[in-house]
Amino acid sequence: MIHTYIITGANGHVAQTIIRKLRNEDCEIRGLILPSEDNQDAGNVRYYKGDITKPETLNEIFSGVDGVSTVVIHAAGLISIGNEITKPLFDVNVVGTRNMIDACFKFGIGRLVYVSSVHAIDEGDGLHVIKEVNSFSKDRVVGAYAKTKAEASQEVMDAIDDGLDAVIVHPSGILGPGDNGRNHITQLILSYLKRKLPGGVTGGYDFVDVRDVADGIISAAKKGRKGECYILSNRFIPIPDLMKFLQRVSGGKKLICFPLGVAKIMAPLFEWVGKITHTRPLFTRYSLHTMESNGRFSHDKATMELGYSPRDMMETVRDTVTYLQANVLASGGINQ
Repeated sequence: MIHTYIITGANGHVAQTIIRKLRNEDCEIRGLILPSEDNQDAGNVRYYKGDITKPETLNEIFSGVDGVSTVVIHAAGLISIGNEITKPLFDVNVVGTRNMIDACFKFGIGRLVYVSSVHAIDEGDGLHVIKEVNSFSKDRVVGAYAKTKAEASQEVMDAIDDGLDAVIVHPSGILGPGDNGRNHITQLILSYLKRKLPGGVTGGYDFVDVRDVADGIISAAKKGRKGECYILSNRFIPIPDLMKFLQRVSGGKKLICFPLGVAKIMAPLFEWVGKITHTRPLFTRYSLHTMESNGRFSHDKATMELGYSPRDMMETVRDTVTYLQANVLASGGINQ
């Protein structure tokens, strides 16, 4: 029986969704947030301040736990749509994961669930359905984020060889209610709702509901097999279809989807404008690469072993739009 969950990145989209789902379980939930962040304890949820890049700050959240009946869900991470591996990106995604592994060994934790990404998996050559692998290489994936997640995933696999009980989950492109615009796809939807989106692009990717990902992570904590990886995906969604979903649920206008070739030509300009205005560009060379890469993933293993069952994407888009309209647009900004 799981008595305690320790969840890193506890103010993040995925972690907050997990916490909401665990509130009604007979367990203790300890959420790790940064020293600069705040949140309110409630019911069986208590928040601790710490930084996964500074191992000395992690002692408090691990204090007094029964390691055997404790699961660590390591959901903290930085997302990047750039090509450069910055120091903060490496420190959080790789060093931070290494520190969480060390803490699990130090405190005798019963299980680690590492929230990786499908981007950590080498997509190989040609168009095919991508399945789970048991080794990862930063040299076989493209983009700064993918490289750091691949390196961190291999750190977890190496720790499993050293005796750690751990499983890895690989969500695809996460979408859903609860995010105020930090997620890249949520940012695109928000721009559309504000009528500031000039258009979409061709191409597509596998998008999945954050609530389904949270269910999959909790199931992995309870039922996942030690040393196994599980893809938590949905299905490939062309961006023009996503734009149609948006138009249908919001009553907005139809937008043109530009060919990827045209968008690639404009990408350096978007990146340059973003740099001088200190804003995140909607399209970068890496994000466009993702839209034309192999975005077809199989969640058959998670379905068979974890009971994972993703919902229809139309429901996700509708609920995301409803959330943004009520919690972001109504307040006149990105933040509530």
